[in-house]
Amino acid sequence: MAESSKKSLKKRVFDIIQIGNKDDLISRSFDWFIVIIIILNILTVFLDTFEELAMFKPLFRAMEAVTVSFFCVEYFLRIWTAGYLYPDKKGIGAQLKFLHSFDGIVDLLTILPFFFLDGFIVFRMLRVVRILHLFRVNAHYDSFHVITSVLIEKRNQIISSVFIIIVLMLASSLGIYSAEHEAQPEAFKNAFSGIWWSVSTLLTVGYGDIYPITVIGKIMAIIIAFLGVGVVAIPTGIISAGFVEQYTQKQHSDARFSDVNDVGEIYIDEKSSFKGMTVGEVTGNYNIRILVILRGEMTIVPNEGLKLRKNDIIIVKTDKLIKTG
Repeated sequence: MAESSKKSLKKRVFDIIQIGNKDDLISRSFDWFIVIIIILNILTVFLDTFEELAMFKPLFRAMEAVTVSFFCVEYFLRIWTAGYLYPDKKGIGAQLKFLHSFDGIVDLLTILPFFFLDGFIVFRMLRVVRILHLFRVNAHYDSFHVITSVLIEKRNQIISSVFIIIVLMLASSLGIYSAEHEAQPEAFKNAFSGIWWSVSTLLTVGYGDIYPITVIGKIMAIIIAFLGVGVVAIPTGIISAGFVEQYTQKQHSDARFSDVNDVGEIYIDEKSSFKGMTVGEVTGNYNIRILVILRGEMTIVPNEGLKLRKNDIIIVKTDKLIKTG
């Protein structure tokens, strides 16, 4: 009986601390509470950097201690309930998996800097990781989900564009180093100085701390600056297109067809009589209504003049589904 009660308590704790349970008021309240604690913690870290507020440092330290204590409690509760997060793992296996997960690492790095604040500089820099805690809170909500979905779906294109940027960066850094090293040995000491210049130029930032003075260097700078505009536009266009696709899919997935009696899907292969026909022709000839067209990763709203292609999947409404082979 005691064991059953313990499991019930652990499951309830897991439901409360699990982010994104919109149907549980206590769970949602806990999410907002953690967000407030995170914001207070980050605000304290920011205010602590102002010399004018040095008199309040004991207060800031106390606020940081309180907020970090909440992080510690949450961290150990997540370790304790890890078995429900990873049901395929048993006991210590689930806990170890959580400790090695992104959430577990972020939680740990959120806590460590407080205890090692006066130690190595790397621990003081880890205070910035606390901001990443907000990503974990937002991870299960639509806004963050859309972003992560786009990055995952378009990862191959993004990786390709990043590869192009790296190649251009290396080529331009070596080129500007060769052109400017003799004229500016202090500014362009080595290839790394060229990398810093190429990054600021390719990404159209142009800090102005390092710049070419030779004719060849200036010509290279002009060319690289123009290339930078296109290079930045490539991943921007990919991600923008991904957002449009995601929101289009979400919009149509939320649609409700209250008058649908019989709905089915038809795959258009090489032998299908629908291939090459317009939506209007299919509607008129076969007395069916096409609700949605699935084309690759796209969800398309049909219109009368849209032609159906091979490998399209059409979602149709009709009193009696038909064969098209």
